[in-house]
Amino acid sequence: MANVGIFFGTDTGNTRRIAKDISVSLTSAIAAKPVNIRNSSVDDLMKFDTLILGSPTYGEGQLPGLSTGNATESWEEFLPKLDGQDFSGKKVAIYGLGNQKGYPGEFVDAMYFLYERFKQCGATMIGAWEIDGYKFQSSKAVIDNRFVGLALDQDNQKDLTPARLDTWLKILATAWE
Repeated sequence: MANVGIFFGTDTGNTRRIAKDISVSLTSAIAAKPVNIRNSSVDDLMKFDTLILGSPTYGEGQLPGLSTGNATESWEEFLPKLDGQDFSGKKVAIYGLGNQKGYPGEFVDAMYFLYERFKQCGATMIGAWEIDGYKFQSSKAVIDNRFVGLALDQDNQKDLTPARLDTWLKILATAWE
């Protein structure tokens, strides 16, 4: 079985709720309990063969963090801690929350920043997701006409989240076997 760690960064509840849904779907035999990145260290991430990382996109395409008005540190403050770290041999999947109607020009941009940083650290990135079914203008998280991870819009397409999440987790399961 895979050794999966679930880490998320948020000051509100949607990204945390998705992390919990992922954890329940995977069961404790596969995945550890989700942890907010503000309560984590690089060593905590290194304990796992596979990581599922979640982030909302704040403002105009930003990671959550102190500069975006978060009450506590988040991904913005954590990512610099990855400098010089080697994630070779680890698989990383990302999910991101965004608002297609409110921020159509920055939809789920935060996923891109996680993707780039972990890729630079040698991780194998898994879990790319189709752009079909979304209506947005642009996203940094689209590479080769696919999102770098699962894009979720809890503001405008919340009803699609359970099916998207289920399908994505099945895709991930084949990637880490």
